Amino acid sequence: MATRLTRRTLLLLLAFAAGPGVGLGTSVPAAAADKITFLTSWYAQAEHGGFYQAKATGLYEKAGIDATIRMGGPQVNAIQLLLAGEVDMIMGYDIQVLKGIEQGLPVVTVGASFQYDLQGMMTHDDVKSLAGLKDKTILIASSGRTTWWPWLKKKFNYADEQTKAYTFNLQPFFADKNIAQQAYPSSEPFQAQQNNAPAKFFLFAADGYPPYGTTMVTTRKFLEANPDLVKRFVRASLQGWKDYISNPGPANVLIKEANPKMSDAQIAFGIQKMKELKVLDGGDAATQGIGVMTEERWKKTYDYLVEAGLLKPGTDWKRAFTTEFVKDLKIMM
Repeated sequence: MATRLTRRTLLLLLAFAAGPGVGLGTSVPAAAADKITFLTSWYAQAEHGGFYQAKATGLYEKAGIDATIRMGGPQVNAIQLLLAGEVDMIMGYDIQVLKGIEQGLPVVTVGASFQYDLQGMMTHDDVKSLAGLKDKTILIASSGRTTWWPWLKKKFNYADEQTKAYTFNLQPFFADKNIAQQAYPSSEPFQAQQNNAPAKFFLFAADGYPPYGTTMVTTRKFLEANPDLVKRFVRASLQGWKDYISNPGPANVLIKEANPKMSDAQIAFGIQKMKELKVLDGGDAATQGIGVMTEERWKKTYDYLVEAGLLKPGTDWKRAFTTEFVKDLKIMM
Protein backbone atom coordinates (compact mmCIF):
# COMPACT_ATOMS: atom_id res chain seq x y z
CA MET A 1 0.00 0.00 0.00
CA ALA A 2 1.47 3.35 -1.02
CA THR A 3 2.40 5.85 1.66
CA ARG A 4 -0.02 8.77 1.77
CA LEU A 5 1.65 12.17 1.29
CA THR A 6 0.31 15.18 3.12
CA ARG A 7 -0.24 18.38 1.16
CA ARG A 8 2.63 20.07 3.08
CA THR A 9 5.04 17.19 2.33
CA LEU A 10 4.09 17.23 -1.35
CA LEU A 11 4.70 20.96 -1.57
CA LEU A 12 8.12 20.58 0.02
CA LEU A 13 9.09 17.76 -2.37
CA LEU A 14 7.96 19.77 -5.38
CA ALA A 15 9.89 22.80 -4.17
CA PHE A 16 13.03 20.70 -3.77
CA ALA A 17 12.61 19.19 -7.26
CA ALA A 18 11.99 22.59 -8.83
CA GLY A 19 15.20 23.97 -7.39
CA PRO A 20 15.92 27.36 -5.80
CA GLY A 21 14.17 30.43 -7.07
CA VAL A 22 11.01 28.63 -8.23
CA GLY A 23 7.85 29.63 -6.41
CA LEU A 24 4.86 27.42 -5.83
CA GLY A 25 2.35 30.13 -5.08
CA THR A 26 2.19 28.86 -1.49
CA SER A 27 4.98 29.85 0.91
CA VAL A 28 6.11 27.66 3.77
CA PRO A 29 5.38 29.47 7.05
CA ALA A 30 8.38 30.88 8.93
CA ALA A 31 9.28 29.29 12.24
CA ALA A 32 7.28 30.74 15.12
CA ALA A 33 9.10 33.07 17.49
CA ASP A 34 10.14 31.65 20.84
CA LYS A 35 7.89 32.88 23.62
CA ILE A 36 9.32 34.28 26.83
CA THR A 37 7.67 36.06 29.76
CA PHE A 38 9.81 38.49 31.76
CA LEU A 39 8.61 39.84 35.12
CA THR A 40 9.91 43.19 36.33
CA SER A 41 10.55 44.05 39.97
CA TRP A 42 8.15 46.98 40.31
CA TYR A 43 5.73 49.23 38.46
CA ALA A 44 7.01 50.28 35.02
CA GLN A 45 9.59 53.06 35.23
CA ALA A 46 12.74 54.42 33.62
CA GLU A 47 14.85 51.84 35.48
CA HIS A 48 13.12 49.16 33.37
CA GLY A 49 13.52 51.09 30.13
CA GLY A 50 15.91 48.78 28.31
CA PHE A 51 13.46 45.89 28.33
CA TYR A 52 10.56 48.03 27.16
CA GLN A 53 12.83 49.53 24.48
CA ALA A 54 13.73 46.07 23.16
CA LYS A 55 10.01 45.30 22.98
CA ALA A 56 8.97 48.64 21.46
CA THR A 57 11.65 48.79 18.75
CA GLY A 58 11.44 45.16 17.65
CA LEU A 59 14.78 44.00 19.04
CA TYR A 60 13.16 40.95 20.61
CA GLU A 61 11.24 40.24 17.41
CA LYS A 62 14.42 40.46 15.33
CA ALA A 63 16.01 37.97 17.73
CA GLY A 64 13.16 35.54 17.10
CA ILE A 65 11.54 36.19 20.48
CA ASP A 66 7.90 36.82 21.27
CA ALA A 67 8.51 38.64 24.58
CA THR A 68 5.86 39.50 27.15
CA ILE A 69 6.84 41.98 29.87
CA ARG A 70 4.83 41.64 33.07
CA MET A 71 4.91 44.43 35.62
CA GLY A 72 5.81 43.60 39.21
CA GLY A 73 4.66 45.33 42.37
CA PRO A 74 4.59 45.20 46.17
CA GLN A 75 2.34 42.12 46.33
CA VAL A 76 4.14 40.14 43.60
CA ASN A 77 6.42 37.29 44.68
CA ALA A 78 8.74 37.06 41.70
CA ILE A 79 10.74 34.03 42.83
CA GLN A 80 7.55 32.10 43.56
CA LEU A 81 6.16 32.85 40.10
CA LEU A 82 9.48 31.93 38.49
CA LEU A 83 9.73 28.58 40.27
CA ALA A 84 6.10 27.81 39.47
CA GLY A 85 6.83 28.32 35.76
CA GLU A 86 4.33 31.17 35.44
CA VAL A 87 7.13 33.40 34.15
CA ASP A 88 10.39 32.43 32.45
CA MET A 89 12.70 35.16 33.71
CA ILE A 90 12.56 37.87 36.34
CA MET A 91 14.25 41.13 37.17
CA GLY A 92 16.27 40.06 40.19
CA TYR A 93 18.74 41.04 42.85
CA ASP A 94 22.03 39.40 43.88
CA ILE A 95 21.16 38.95 47.56
CA GLN A 96 17.79 37.45 46.65
CA VAL A 97 19.46 34.90 44.36
CA LEU A 98 22.22 34.02 46.83
CA LYS A 99 19.60 33.41 49.53
CA GLY A 100 17.78 31.22 47.04
CA ILE A 101 20.93 29.16 46.47
CA GLU A 102 21.32 28.82 50.24
CA GLN A 103 17.80 27.38 50.37
CA GLY A 104 18.44 24.99 47.49
CA LEU A 105 16.40 26.90 44.90
CA PRO A 106 17.47 26.36 41.24
CA VAL A 107 17.84 30.04 40.31
CA VAL A 108 20.64 31.64 38.33
CA THR A 109 21.56 35.17 37.21
CA VAL A 110 22.46 35.47 33.51
CA GLY A 111 23.13 39.20 33.12
CA ALA A 112 23.15 42.55 34.93
CA SER A 113 21.51 45.65 33.53
CA PHE A 114 23.29 47.92 36.00
CA GLN A 115 26.82 47.72 37.36
CA TYR A 116 25.54 49.09 40.67
CA ASP A 117 22.52 48.47 42.85
CA LEU A 118 20.46 51.67 42.84
CA GLN A 119 19.79 51.66 46.57
CA GLY A 120 20.96 54.76 48.40
CA MET A 121 20.17 57.38 51.00
CA MET A 122 18.36 60.70 50.66
CA THR A 123 19.44 63.39 53.08
CA HIS A 124 18.88 67.07 53.60
CA ASP A 125 21.35 69.38 51.90
CA ASP A 126 23.51 69.93 54.99
CA VAL A 127 24.90 66.37 54.82
CA LYS A 128 28.22 66.06 53.00
CA SER A 129 28.55 62.25 52.78
CA LEU A 130 27.15 58.97 54.10
CA ALA A 131 29.62 59.27 56.95
CA GLY A 132 27.70 62.30 58.20
CA LEU A 133 24.61 60.50 59.53
CA LYS A 134 25.75 59.59 63.04
CA ASP A 135 23.51 62.19 64.65
CA LYS A 136 20.60 61.63 62.26
CA THR A 137 17.47 59.49 62.44
CA ILE A 138 17.54 57.03 59.55
CA LEU A 139 14.30 55.67 58.10
CA ILE A 140 14.59 52.07 56.86
CA ALA A 141 12.02 49.64 55.43
CA SER A 142 12.08 46.09 56.79
CA SER A 143 13.77 44.71 53.65
CA GLY A 144 16.71 47.07 54.17
CA ARG A 145 17.58 45.47 57.49
CA THR A 146 18.39 42.18 55.79
CA THR A 147 20.22 43.65 52.80
CA TRP A 148 22.14 46.93 52.98
CA TRP A 149 21.73 48.18 56.58
CA PRO A 150 24.31 45.79 58.12
CA TRP A 151 26.81 46.99 55.50
CA LEU A 152 26.07 50.67 56.15
CA LYS A 153 26.07 50.24 59.92
CA LYS A 154 29.46 48.55 59.99
CA LYS A 155 31.13 50.82 57.44
CA PHE A 156 30.12 54.05 59.18
CA ASN A 157 29.71 52.81 62.76
CA TYR A 158 25.99 53.53 62.97
CA ALA A 159 23.63 52.10 65.56
CA ASP A 160 20.29 50.30 65.29
CA GLU A 161 18.92 52.74 67.87
CA GLN A 162 19.06 55.63 65.42
CA THR A 163 16.74 53.88 62.92
CA LYS A 164 12.99 54.05 62.53
CA ALA A 165 10.59 52.38 60.11
CA TYR A 166 10.23 53.84 56.63
CA THR A 167 6.59 53.66 55.54
CA PHE A 168 7.15 55.09 52.04
CA ASN A 169 5.64 58.38 53.16
CA LEU A 170 7.98 61.36 52.72
CA GLN A 171 6.19 63.71 55.12
CA PRO A 172 8.46 62.85 58.09
CA PHE A 173 11.49 63.71 55.94
CA PHE A 174 9.97 67.01 54.82
CA ALA A 175 9.05 67.92 58.40
CA ASP A 176 12.34 67.09 60.14
CA LYS A 177 15.79 68.25 59.01
CA ASN A 178 17.36 65.61 61.24
CA ILE A 179 15.93 62.72 59.21
CA ALA A 180 17.65 60.77 56.43
CA GLN A 181 15.92 57.95 54.62
CA GLN A 182 16.49 55.15 52.17
CA ALA A 183 15.81 56.10 48.57
CA TYR A 184 16.11 55.21 44.92
CA PRO A 185 17.63 57.92 42.72
CA SER A 186 14.58 58.53 40.53
CA SER A 187 11.88 58.15 43.17
CA GLU A 188 12.21 59.91 46.52
CA PRO A 189 14.64 62.60 45.25
CA PHE A 190 12.15 63.40 42.48
CA GLN A 191 9.36 63.78 45.04
CA ALA A 192 11.59 66.04 47.12
CA GLN A 193 12.27 68.18 44.05
CA GLN A 194 8.55 68.40 43.32
CA ASN A 195 8.00 69.62 46.89
CA ASN A 196 10.80 72.19 46.66
CA ALA A 197 12.70 70.42 49.43
CA PRO A 198 16.48 70.64 48.88
CA ALA A 199 17.91 67.14 49.20
CA LYS A 200 20.96 65.06 48.36
CA PHE A 201 21.20 61.45 47.22
CA PHE A 202 24.11 59.14 48.05
CA LEU A 203 24.44 55.86 46.14
CA PHE A 204 25.65 53.07 48.43
CA ALA A 205 27.69 51.55 45.61
CA ALA A 206 29.86 54.68 45.49
CA ASP A 207 31.12 53.68 48.94
CA GLY A 208 31.60 50.02 48.07
CA TYR A 209 28.24 48.27 48.41
CA PRO A 210 28.88 45.34 46.02
CA PRO A 211 25.65 43.95 44.44
CA TYR A 212 24.70 44.47 40.82
CA GLY A 213 21.36 46.06 39.92
CA THR A 214 18.32 45.07 37.85
CA THR A 215 19.62 41.63 36.92
CA MET A 216 18.13 38.97 34.66
CA VAL A 217 17.35 35.76 36.54
CA THR A 218 15.93 32.42 35.42
CA THR A 219 15.79 28.82 36.60
CA ARG A 220 18.39 26.15 35.90
CA LYS A 221 15.71 24.09 34.18
CA PHE A 222 14.74 26.89 31.77
CA LEU A 223 18.37 27.78 31.10
CA GLU A 224 19.41 24.22 30.35
CA ALA A 225 16.41 23.68 28.05
CA ASN A 226 16.73 27.04 26.25
CA PRO A 227 20.35 28.28 26.26
CA ASP A 228 20.10 29.93 22.84
CA LEU A 229 16.84 31.67 23.74
CA VAL A 230 18.39 33.04 26.94
CA LYS A 231 21.42 34.20 24.97
CA ARG A 232 19.23 36.04 22.46
CA PHE A 233 17.08 37.57 25.20
CA VAL A 234 20.10 38.88 27.12
CA ARG A 235 21.69 40.36 24.00
CA ALA A 236 18.48 42.04 22.81
CA SER A 237 17.76 43.41 26.30
CA LEU A 238 21.22 44.92 26.69
CA GLN A 239 21.02 46.42 23.21
CA GLY A 240 17.68 47.83 24.33
CA TRP A 241 19.40 49.48 27.28
CA LYS A 242 22.00 51.07 25.03
CA ASP A 243 19.30 52.41 22.69
CA TYR A 244 17.06 53.57 25.53
CA ILE A 245 19.62 55.97 26.95
CA SER A 246 20.06 57.69 23.58
CA ASN A 247 16.44 57.57 22.37
CA PRO A 248 13.95 56.65 25.12
CA GLY A 249 10.79 57.65 23.29
CA PRO A 250 9.60 54.22 22.07
CA ALA A 251 10.01 52.55 25.47
CA ASN A 252 8.43 55.45 27.33
CA VAL A 253 5.19 54.92 25.43
CA LEU A 254 5.00 51.34 26.71
CA ILE A 255 6.08 52.34 30.22
CA LYS A 256 3.25 54.87 30.49
CA GLU A 257 0.76 52.40 29.03
CA ALA A 258 1.68 49.87 31.71
CA ASN A 259 1.90 52.47 34.47
CA PRO A 260 -0.30 55.51 33.71
CA LYS A 261 0.82 57.21 36.93
CA MET A 262 4.34 57.53 35.58
CA SER A 263 4.87 61.07 34.28
CA ASP A 264 7.19 62.28 31.54
CA ALA A 265 8.97 64.44 34.12
CA GLN A 266 9.75 61.52 36.41
CA ILE A 267 10.94 59.35 33.53
CA ALA A 268 13.25 62.14 32.35
CA PHE A 269 14.52 62.57 35.92
CA GLY A 270 15.22 58.84 36.17
CA ILE A 271 17.13 58.74 32.88
CA GLN A 272 19.23 61.72 33.92
CA LYS A 273 20.11 60.06 37.23
CA MET A 274 21.09 56.82 35.50
CA LYS A 275 23.42 58.83 33.26
CA GLU A 276 24.91 60.78 36.16
CA LEU A 277 25.52 57.67 38.25
CA LYS A 278 26.82 55.71 35.23
CA VAL A 279 24.93 52.64 36.33
CA LEU A 280 24.96 51.16 32.83
CA ASP A 281 28.45 52.00 31.65
CA GLY A 282 30.43 52.48 34.85
CA GLY A 283 32.79 50.04 36.53
CA ASP A 284 33.70 46.98 34.47
CA ALA A 285 31.15 47.93 31.81
CA ALA A 286 33.34 50.88 30.76
CA THR A 287 35.83 48.46 29.21
CA GLN A 288 33.93 45.16 28.93
CA GLY A 289 30.51 46.32 27.78
CA ILE A 290 27.17 46.82 29.47
CA GLY A 291 25.64 43.90 31.30
CA VAL A 292 28.99 42.34 32.23
CA MET A 293 29.38 40.49 35.53
CA THR A 294 32.54 39.18 37.19
CA GLU A 295 33.24 36.41 39.67
CA GLU A 296 35.18 38.91 41.78
CA ARG A 297 32.13 41.11 42.32
CA TRP A 298 29.89 38.17 43.20
CA LYS A 299 32.50 36.99 45.70
CA LYS A 300 32.44 40.41 47.37
CA THR A 301 28.68 40.21 47.80
CA TYR A 302 28.96 36.67 49.15
CA ASP A 303 31.71 37.68 51.61
CA TYR A 304 29.67 40.65 52.86
CA LEU A 305 26.56 38.54 53.43
CA VAL A 306 28.45 35.81 55.29
CA GLU A 307 30.31 38.32 57.46
CA ALA A 308 27.03 40.10 58.27
CA GLY A 309 25.36 36.82 59.22
CA LEU A 310 22.88 37.11 56.34
CA LEU A 311 24.08 34.00 54.46
CA LYS A 312 25.34 30.62 55.63
CA PRO A 313 29.08 30.07 55.16
CA GLY A 314 29.71 27.43 52.54
CA THR A 315 26.78 28.43 50.35
CA ASP A 316 27.73 27.52 46.77
CA TRP A 317 27.75 31.14 45.64
CA LYS A 318 29.11 30.33 42.18
CA ARG A 319 25.80 28.66 41.34
CA ALA A 320 24.08 32.05 41.70
CA PHE A 321 25.33 33.31 38.34
CA THR A 322 26.91 32.55 35.00
CA THR A 323 28.98 34.96 32.92
CA GLU A 324 28.49 32.86 29.79
CA PHE A 325 25.95 35.18 28.18
CA VAL A 326 27.64 38.55 28.87
CA LYS A 327 31.40 38.03 28.91
CA ASP A 328 31.89 38.37 25.15
CA LEU A 329 29.03 40.69 24.16
CA LYS A 330 31.03 43.94 24.29
CA ILE A 331 27.99 46.18 23.85
CA MET A 332 29.55 49.58 24.45
CA MET A 333 27.70 52.79 25.23
